[in-house]
Amino acid sequence: MKKIDLHLHLTLHQLPKQGKMFFSSAENMLPHLEELGIEKGVLMSGGENTPFSNNEEVRAVSERFPDKFAWMCNLDEKDIDTVFGRLSEYKAQGAVGIGELMLNKRLDHPFLETVFAAAEQLKLPVLLHMSPEEGYSYGVVDEPGLPLLEKMLQKYPNLTVLGHSQTFWIEISADAPKAKEERNRWGEGPVAPGGRVPALFAKYPNLYGDLSANSGGQAIMRDPKFGIQFLETYAGRLFFATDMINNEMVFPLGAWLEEQVGSGALSAEAYEQICWKNARRIFGL
Repeated sequence: MKKIDLHLHLTLHQLPKQGKMFFSSAENMLPHLEELGIEKGVLMSGGENTPFSNNEEVRAVSERFPDKFAWMCNLDEKDIDTVFGRLSEYKAQGAVGIGELMLNKRLDHPFLETVFAAAEQLKLPVLLHMSPEEGYSYGVVDEPGLPLLEKMLQKYPNLTVLGHSQTFWIEISADAPKAKEERNRWGEGPVAPGGRVPALFAKYPNLYGDLSANSGGQAIMRDPKFGIQFLETYAGRLFFATDMINNEMVFPLGAWLEEQVGSGALSAEAYEQICWKNARRIFGL
């Protein structure tokens, strides 16, 4: 069944394989994507000067395989006065968004706020990898209950914001933990009503969700009844994605979604929106 994958990490040339966490080249990844029914993928950038998967490399991949890949840009934390100009240039080069943004600073940090203001003006969606604490793991930082994310959504109402990672999706349940270690894990078990993520989705139409990895997948699959209801309610603001980095990885959400629509538990309309229509509409794919 047709899918667009909104979250991939690949390289232009194959890197040496080192254990299970190796990176595949885009060319070597294509047969795997075909097996999974993924017609096109969006490549995440690690930044402007990272050793690989930087802006230049993911742009080059997309230019080499324009029917198969698009790309998001990223920024290094430098030259705050040039943020708008740099983002303007990356958009002109073809970037469809900013992602994944993972600078390990609070969401109200001046550099991040400058990025958000520029992105809103340029109409570039921002995909956030969230972290529970500065200096712990990686990702933009918020407190339990996501108060800084709510302020961001209020301050930049015309900015399309995609939530992602354990720290974001653990808040789908009202019993979300407060300790940093627990906030950085996948959710398990029944979803307690009243979680912050559903509340923010209900209140802020500029909040969207990246369902990649086990963080997003588990948020939906941990409580199938709740998950199906959430998918149906916010079908227009959720994106199928995997977060794969190589051709040996498979996340279970794709097959699970196919099973749900096949059994009639999930509507075909919701499936199509989540798996490819939203990516076309929001990111021009």
